[in-house]
Parts: sequence; structure tokens; C-alpha cells
Amino acid sequence: QVQLVESGGGLVQAGGSLYLTCVASQRTMSDHTMGWFRQTPGKDREFVAAVTWSFTQYYATSVEGRFTVSRDNAQNTVHLSMRGLRPEDTAVYYCAAAPQLSTEVFSPTRYGDWGQGTQVTVSS
Repeated sequence: QVQLVESGGGLVQAGGSLYLTCVASQRTMSDHTMGWFRQTPGKDREFVAAVTWSFTQYYATSVEGRFTVSRDNAQNTVHLSMRGLRPEDTAVYYCAAAPQLSTEVFSPTRYGDWGQGTQVTVSS
């Protein structure tokens, strides 16, 4: 099992930026697809972005053009750069990992390892 630890969440005003980081415990993450999801109380976990083991990036329509996902295999990290934040981006953000996932990267059920989440709050 891979342990994932997110950091970088916080409180920011609308229009501001945050930079989330997820550190993986496993030394060899280069063959894993890494995803970011978010969840608000009473709602299902929602896909935000993913970067596959082949460095293909995917984004939810609601964040495309504002968020950027990246990975550093040498550091076993994946990042989510968030700009132009909106109040509707407020959620707990989770990092997830799945080995060699190439299809259905949008589905949380495809990921077996999850971090504990980091809170992002955007005030209006």
C-alpha cells in the first residue's frame, strides 16, 4: 500500500492561488497515475485533475485553464497549482494513486490509495 500525504491547503480570497503537494511513500511511483479529487459535505468525491504515468494530463471542465497538475518522479511528488480560485472550489482535496491506470482516470473507484486530504477554503 502506498501512503500519500497532502499539504498546501488553506484559506484564500477569491481570485487567489494555492499550491498543493502530495508526497508518496513508495520509492517507485513512476508507473502510477496520480489523481486529485475533491469533496464537500454531503456530496460525492469529484474528479479535479490527473497525470498519468506517461505524463498525460486530464482536467475537469470546471478547473481547466485555472489548475495545473504536475509530477516529479525523482521526488515522488505530485502537485496541483490552483489559480483564479472561486468559492465553489472550496472542498477537501485528496491525492490518489493507481498503478498503470490509463483509462477512466476520472473515476475515484479506479484508485486504490488515498491521502488524508487537505482543506481548501475560498472566501468571496
